[in-house]
Amino acid sequence: MHAKSRPAATPEQALSAMDQLIATHLVGQHEIAQQVGLSVTDLTCFAYVIEAGENLPTAGDLAARVHVTTGAVTGILNRLERAGYITRRPDPTDRRRIRVAAQPDAVARVREVYEPYYARLTHLFADYSPDEIAVLHDWFTRASTLAATYLEEHCRPD
Repeated sequence: MHAKSRPAATPEQALSAMDQLIATHLVGQHEIAQQVGLSVTDLTCFAYVIEAGENLPTAGDLAARVHVTTGAVTGILNRLERAGYITRRPDPTDRRRIRVAAQPDAVARVREVYEPYYARLTHLFADYSPDEIAVLHDWFTRASTLAATYLEEHCRPD
């Protein structure tokens, strides 16, 4: 595929477009969370459990990712467990720790909600060359790292 001609944009225009995407995404996350019977924070925590795959996270891992206290993550995990989204498993190397696993049927329910959106995004990516996709991947990866670092530096309670 040949790269399409793209309109010129300034960094300010790119930031504005990013802000619009983030705002729309936040509204969408709220709507999707309601569809699956969760809060946005609970859905985000569940997404991190899914992302971890076989490397099951601990409650502490999830608290750090979601930027909540370990006490708050206990409440999140209690709700997710009651709703059938996760199970807690003992850590095989440390009996004092608990690992969190996603329930396969819950993963399927959440993916079913996201699949039409991801299909549209995949279709959108088809308009970009492999080199452009590489730039997008690089930018998203670096921007995510930058955002996480900023949160750690400026948004963590002392």
